[in-house]
Amino acid sequence: MTHEEHHAAKTLGIGKAIAVLTSGGDAQGMNAAVRAVVRVGIFTGARVFFVHEGYQGLVDGGDHIREATWESVSMMLQLGGTVIGSARCKDFRDREGRLRAALNLVKLGITNLCVIGGDGSLTGADTFRSEWSDLLSDLQKAGKITAEEATKSSYLNIVGLVGSIDNDFCGTDMTIGTDSALHRIVEIVDAITTTAQSHQRTFVLEVMGRHCGYLALVTSLSCGADWVFIPECPPDDDWEEHLCRRLTETRTRGSRLNIIIVAEGAIDKNGKPITSEDIKNLVVKRLGYDTRVTVLGHVQRGGTPSAFDRILGSRMGVEAVMALLEGTPDTPACVVSLSGNQAVRLPLMECVQVTKDVTKAMDEKRFDEAMKLRGRSFMNNWEVYKLLAHVRPPVSKSGLHTVAVMNVGAPAAGMNAAVRSTVRIGLIQGNRVLVVHDGFEGLAKGQIEEAGWSYVGGWTGQGGSKLGTKRTLPKKNFEQISANITKFNIQGLIIIGGFEAYTGGLELMEGRKQFDELCIPFVVIPATVSNNVPGSDFSIGADTALNTICTTCDRIKQSAAGTKRRVFIIETMGGYCGYLATMAGLAAGADAAYIFEEPFTIRDLQANVEHLVQKMKTTVKRGLVLRNEKCNENYTTDFIFNLYSEEGKGIFDSRKNVLGHMQQGGSPTPFDRNFATKMGAKAMNWMSGKIKESYRNGRIFANTPDSGCVLGMRKRALVFQPVTELKDQTDFEHRIPKEQWWLKLRPILKILAKYEIDLDTSDHAHLEHISRKRSGEAAV
Repeated sequence: MTHEEHHAAKTLGIGKAIAVLTSGGDAQGMNAAVRAVVRVGIFTGARVFFVHEGYQGLVDGGDHIREATWESVSMMLQLGGTVIGSARCKDFRDREGRLRAALNLVKLGITNLCVIGGDGSLTGADTFRSEWSDLLSDLQKAGKITAEEATKSSYLNIVGLVGSIDNDFCGTDMTIGTDSALHRIVEIVDAITTTAQSHQRTFVLEVMGRHCGYLALVTSLSCGADWVFIPECPPDDDWEEHLCRRLTETRTRGSRLNIIIVAEGAIDKNGKPITSEDIKNLVVKRLGYDTRVTVLGHVQRGGTPSAFDRILGSRMGVEAVMALLEGTPDTPACVVSLSGNQAVRLPLMECVQVTKDVTKAMDEKRFDEAMKLRGRSFMNNWEVYKLLAHVRPPVSKSGLHTVAVMNVGAPAAGMNAAVRSTVRIGLIQGNRVLVVHDGFEGLAKGQIEEAGWSYVGGWTGQGGSKLGTKRTLPKKNFEQISANITKFNIQGLIIIGGFEAYTGGLELMEGRKQFDELCIPFVVIPATVSNNVPGSDFSIGADTALNTICTTCDRIKQSAAGTKRRVFIIETMGGYCGYLATMAGLAAGADAAYIFEEPFTIRDLQANVEHLVQKMKTTVKRGLVLRNEKCNENYTTDFIFNLYSEEGKGIFDSRKNVLGHMQQGGSPTPFDRNFATKMGAKAMNWMSGKIKESYRNGRIFANTPDSGCVLGMRKRALVFQPVTELKDQTDFEHRIPKEQWWLKLRPILKILAKYEIDLDTSDHAHLEHISRKRSGEAAV
């Protein structure tokens, strides 16, 4: 990339003006997007304006459209809802209203509009854009604007960001606010579970989603619900029988509670609504169970945004500014969104069209079509739900194959959810499933037992590792391990854990040369807060840790709101991997995040201190600095704290916090539960196939590289990669992958903290088309 291009980002916006508005229903994370649009806009040299109260403010003009400053978006990141207000607007629907809006924009010289809202809001924006030149000529005829003004504002650029808790917008994996809404729902389900357990109750929970069952579906996966009703896939005609049979089965297996999740838009095959009251009455009448209904309502829109939504909002905000400033009269209005973990730009109207097609398909009772249009990720969720909730495990005792499941490394939230889905999918396939306690050590000592269906009941929401986990590697116990593989007739091994699970896998591959018993298929499912397993962009447990750090940083920042001029230095976990420090820095609005992957010198530390000194002269009088635990052996947390204390004398005082093991604990977040459940299911499906492939003369013999894999999320798909192939991609000394995707997000962190740096725009999203994307989309 040339120096000129680098320089281009900083001057891209000179002479341009951007307006940002939030419209429609509010969603957590909108503020993060507004903050990023404002700060990146200012960074590029553009002027940025807030439009208060959505489209209504655009029409009313005057005080509703105000220029934003860098400081005006401070402390917004952790607030739910939208600070600049949102309103449903009738005036903008009429041409007269749009004419007034156009006049207001022209007078302020604004030709770039960033709209954050649902599909209705975005459609309105597109209409506005297509009429723009007509509106201008009307204004000019009426003498309201001059010819010069009309030429200056000859075309309007529009970029949309989807903010909607329903995740109902086609073409986007996740809309802003969805993850936070899931956090709210899951917190409530967890709370209800404890009371329902005490009384042997059945609970019917109604969640939002008039036309889209995403929240209901993911909730049911995250809490192991007995049944879910969603608008896209109505139940079969005899669903009442089936539901009652299912509830009775759960009870007879020894469970003390039943949970049924209903989307507010749930319908039967004839399009007749199925309400939570209907379900309650059915259960009470047929089964006589004590049944309660809870309607969640607006709680789902409330509360602080989750770490995921803050990062999503921030990344989308950056991408939106770039898309606006690079726009020409010929580029169609686009939405920026995330696919897997890549930013993409999609033509706005294509997405709106597909979103409308889904609703139309549902109205016309073409439900299979509606499911397909929702995309592969939605279908995947549905398939896993159906398996776990509706298939009866076979009764025969002689299992088809014997598969063992174990945890290795340090505990991570979500490990139990992965074990649960692995065990249950294994049982559904007719396998005998063993669980190994205490990792490879337990495999050597024979701490192995068979797991039945109810063994893993209620595990989804529990943090830590119920099986017990150790960092011990297998090599020194190969003989005992081989003996136990034979004794328990283990034909496949599913290893859920961190970097040790991966290095343990490599040792097992090596050991195959000496021990025939080790020639069985195995798969590693990455689960560690550090997110440092080669072959996967994400690992189970990292999202939970990130949210824990984020919440703590929020509280620490709040404590400084009273005592001005304070800088906090916070140490995060992660070994040598800077993922947690970087992502938490983005999510909590840090001024700097020190990591091992990006070496820093005393000059950098000095520059950071100087930067904070300047910051204390503004209205924002606090600083937040994150430091990964192993970023530098000499510049320790104490050293940095002492340096800041000395250099900041008389200007700010410093405090330090080491977060420690709280980062490994806690109840898993919805993302980790869902991710773990799908990884477990996918691993067990692969395992059954691999065992069948590996039959040689009546026994299992697997010695090819592809019979020992890491299952990882790569960009947009879940893929199996041989551990031996990943060897070259690993820095073993520092226990991290050589290339890490999230390093590309570091510049965003610095720009949002007001550093004058080069924004590398070479890796920008190009416009894609939604039809092509449907097939290659993340199967997560």
